[in-house]
Amino acid sequence: MNAFARSLAPVLNMLGAVVAIFAITMLLPLGVAFVADEEVLVDYDTAFLISFLGGAAVWWATRPFRRELLPRDGFLLVTLVWTVLPAFAALPLYLHLPGLSFTDAYFEAMSGLTTTGATVLSGLNELPLSINIWRCLLQWIGGMGIIVLAVAILPLLGVGGSQVFRAESAGPMKETKLTPRIADTAKLLYSIYVGLSALCLLAYRAAGMDWPDAFMHMCTTMGIGGFSSHDHSFARWDSVAIELVAVVFMTLAGINFALHFTVWRARSPMAYLRDPEVRGFLTVLVLAVLALTVFLFARGVYPDWSTSLRYALFNGVSIITTTGYASTDYNQWPIVAPIMMLFLAGFATCAGSTGGGVKMIRALILLKQARREFVRILHPRSIAPVTVNGRVIENNVIFAVLAFMLIYGAALTWLTFLLLVSGLDVVTAFTAVVACLNNIGPGLNQVGPVSNYAVLTDFETWVCAFAMMIGRLELMSVLVLFTPAFWRK
Repeated sequence: MNAFARSLAPVLNMLGAVVAIFAITMLLPLGVAFVADEEVLVDYDTAFLISFLGGAAVWWATRPFRRELLPRDGFLLVTLVWTVLPAFAALPLYLHLPGLSFTDAYFEAMSGLTTTGATVLSGLNELPLSINIWRCLLQWIGGMGIIVLAVAILPLLGVGGSQVFRAESAGPMKETKLTPRIADTAKLLYSIYVGLSALCLLAYRAAGMDWPDAFMHMCTTMGIGGFSSHDHSFARWDSVAIELVAVVFMTLAGINFALHFTVWRARSPMAYLRDPEVRGFLTVLVLAVLALTVFLFARGVYPDWSTSLRYALFNGVSIITTTGYASTDYNQWPIVAPIMMLFLAGFATCAGSTGGGVKMIRALILLKQARREFVRILHPRSIAPVTVNGRVIENNVIFAVLAFMLIYGAALTWLTFLLLVSGLDVVTAFTAVVACLNNIGPGLNQVGPVSNYAVLTDFETWVCAFAMMIGRLELMSVLVLFTPAFWRK
């Protein structure tokens, strides 16, 4: 084995382990298919065997070359995991659904694991229960990140996971740990995620969903994914109680899970109010819902305040938290309303949450940096450090945020151009990229809330799948692989 292959072997060893572990999650829909006596059972058997044996074979073959991962190994592993896992996750869909191309199956699986919620499937009500459960389970797994789960079990394989966790974690200030050992942190975050998921499941059931729908929508609510088991999404129930449950848990899932632990440990919700990022997140949600309510009522979209508030609350929170549920076709609202929701979805959710987008902490840092520049223009000799919650933000963090925003803008522009060149109209192209890059799901026009991404060509589908992947990994973790410096010794 040459030096280059030897350097990749430890990464492939961990990749094989992750794929084999991921295959075990197929046993849940496989069990459902067995109990329900569905024809898809044999497809799950095939998908499980291919995934488990393939992952185990790679892990076993590269076992002699295991070592502690270097920082760049972490970035490479994370990118490979989020590129390779959707191919295995797509197998049950590709094997069972007639006429579904591998491109569309991969897109659906990528959308699930990245918690985007964009779909190419229709007739969801007619799909086997196990297929819908698998789609929704992918979003629950992706919600906290399959890497976080892998980090929790990597010590069992004799390899630490610090570099992997740092590459996967969302937000500009990734060095904060809840516990001294990174695996303990991952386990703690996952236990909080599981606890809130259990509460969400019970709340949906109490609000009127049956157990299968409650489970599936718990998965896609806590993962902020937006997949549904019904073509009409939440409009299928037309229930205020169910919508309110969704609003509460979408909001909770949009908050840093480390902060949930702090609140639980202190037995006081005051930590939420003391956190500037959460205050910004909640302020955006409240002001946006109020503005949407006034706008929809003033424009006569709905006949009274209560109806306007209901649809503004559910659909506004759903899009702004990057979940992507819909209780109505907001594509038919005056264009300023859905555009505003898509814009706010780009930055509203907190770092460390299951939401997508730029994250509120970056927006706060940018606003404070802009304010500092205004002060410097007026008072060139003044010292005005950028602070968040009393903590001075170092210049290297500010520069990283500025670089991130530059790359974010460039990615948004070039991906939109690619879709425009392929023949899409400007509204569909732009909102599809915004929706995929920010992991929202539905866009506008041809990819609106009552249509789906099946209208796209294979080329357009791959562009959107790439946008979902780099958006989920916050761009730089992926794009750094394309720099010559990354591959130098």
